[in-house]
Amino acid sequence: MTTRVEITTAVVRELLSDPKIFPELPADLDEDAELALDSLALVWFLHQLGTRYDLVVEPDDEHLTEFGSLRGITDYLSRVQAGESGHE
Repeated sequence: MTTRVEITTAVVRELLSDPKIFPELPADLDEDAELALDSLALVWFLHQLGTRYDLVVEPDDEHLTEFGSLRGITDYLSRVQAGESGHE
């Protein structure tokens, strides 16, 4: 059984720093700095999220705009963890 870990900005930053996503993600990247995840990076990010944190997320197209910053991703994932559907 996997213990549910709260998805924080630090967790999102760690996942995004994967070499298959952002190999040179600055450690001091502002939470509101704009990010551009391509489709392969997004798939890998979501795969790692499911593998490491047992959180399966399938965002609808309208939710993908929230994947444009550390804060946006973290806020979205926090809502999903709280039980709010990612398919509204």
